[in-house]
Amino acid sequence: MISSRIATPDDLDVVLGLYRELEVEQAALRPMWPYADGVAEPADQALVDILADPESRLVVGEIADVILGFAWGRSEPLLPQAEGDRIGVIRLIYTVPAGRGVGIGDVMAEDLMTWFRSTGHHRFDARVSPGHRHAKNFFEAHGFSARLIVMHHDDHPADDVEDRT
Repeated sequence: MISSRIATPDDLDVVLGLYRELEVEQAALRPMWPYADGVAEPADQALVDILADPESRLVVGEIADVILGFAWGRSEPLLPQAEGDRIGVIRLIYTVPAGRGVGIGDVMAEDLMTWFRSTGHHRFDARVSPGHRHAKNFFEAHGFSARLIVMHHDDHPADDVEDRT
């Protein structure tokens, strides 16, 4: 049975391993990802901080009690003219490649959306890397559409960026 639940401190070693897999996958698409779109290093401490952050929710997706994915959602403020309104952002979502297409990501996204809605959110974002067609299609199937494309220019050669890890 596929399920999603709030991550606990006991899950963090597994989630850290999954995060490292996500990092490799995303860096292959965009070498800048680990520096701008992942979590702050040291990642193990960042995950501890996410668990403690009342504005965040970290969930794990499981089949038969085996963790095969994780997702991090965070409530973030909009500009002051939004009069205190906030936006629910799915910052990271990852399922192991062998577990994709069976609904693990769906239950984790639904878990986060339920939490966001229960806390009064009615606006939602999801972060997707350019070129990650699977992730784009996944979120479009959940009613998301692009509202912003971030353009980037880097004067460092790609191999120089990779050497700074």
